Amino acid sequence: MSNELLLVLDYIEREKGIVKSVIISAIELALLSAARKRFGEDKELNVAIDEKTGQINVTRDNVKIKSNDFGRIAAQTARQIITQKIREAEREVVFNDFQAKIGDITNGIVHRFEKGNIIVDLGKTEGVLSYKEILPNEEFKQGQRVRALILAVKKTNKGPQIILSRTNAGFVKRLFELEVPEIYEGIVEIKSISRMAGERTKVAVTSKDEKIDCVGACVGVRGSRIKNIVMELHGEKVDIVRWHEEIKEYVKAAISPAKVTKIELKLEEKKMDVEVDDDQLSLAIGKKGQNVRLASKLIGWSINIMSTSQAREGSEKEKTTEKQPVLGSIQGIGKKTLEALIGAGFDDMRVLSKALVSDLTAVKGVGKKRAEQILQEIKKLEK
Repeated sequence: MSNELLLVLDYIEREKGIVKSVIISAIELALLSAARKRFGEDKELNVAIDEKTGQINVTRDNVKIKSNDFGRIAAQTARQIITQKIREAEREVVFNDFQAKIGDITNGIVHRFEKGNIIVDLGKTEGVLSYKEILPNEEFKQGQRVRALILAVKKTNKGPQIILSRTNAGFVKRLFELEVPEIYEGIVEIKSISRMAGERTKVAVTSKDEKIDCVGACVGVRGSRIKNIVMELHGEKVDIVRWHEEIKEYVKAAISPAKVTKIELKLEEKKMDVEVDDDQLSLAIGKKGQNVRLASKLIGWSINIMSTSQAREGSEKEKTTEKQPVLGSIQGIGKKTLEALIGAGFDDMRVLSKALVSDLTAVKGVGKKRAEQILQEIKKLEK
């Protein structure tokens, strides 16, 4: 068996990348266990394999054992260990191969359906595409080809598990790289993507070459490039947004197709109030709020959308509130009286100004003279 063993070990080291000494050590340990079962635990047993000759030497109490029976056990054990190591090595190769491809798109064939997951044949191994990772309007049949993003790779007892996704924003990004040569070559850059899988996606792009129109490159001649992407996404709406370094210009592009009339920034909070014409409000918000939510995620700012009439109403209310004196500014009202008035419902200057003397005297601690004094002071403040 010595020559045969060496030939096999040389082949495995060359083709599978498993170091010969690793397999020899594993075989020695397995043979030592087999020898103890065969000759007893109370004996001092040693097993050694000569790496040059492949000869297996077993000693008991420093005396070499010659046993045809054990020779058969040794051959069988060696085969089992070699098979196991080859399997482990192949799994490791597959794991490393797909680990390096995380974030890339892979092609496969729907093999079977298992526990709410779609098992995809990827050639060397199988991928798992859960129903959460496919588009809402998608249905797959056994034998159907499928493209998906390699989302993660996990080690399991059964070998590497490849987690796939068609809903991740990275899937759309890779589709653009495949369809748009300018993106693949680095001339056009994808700056940001926000996605509601199956509904709508916004992609912000910019060009490093002034001669290349980033949006036009993504759309393609007569929309050929974007059509291919939308087809792969089963009709999902894709908005291509021109990225701007200036945040106000960027948000105008992100809110498109709605037209923005005014923007107020709150820099420290990364929030903004965006005003649009009344007839543009529903377009700016979008179906179920999709447009504004995707725009907000795309630019990384919180966006508060309002129509011109809503903004006007809010402004008038704010001005009225600013002009309105506060209760504490009325002379002659002490802390206890102020608390009593608020407790009785007179917590606003406008409400208090409309009150009668009899209304105020009903408040605990407020007499007729104090009531008249309060009303006189309010008239002075309103002038």
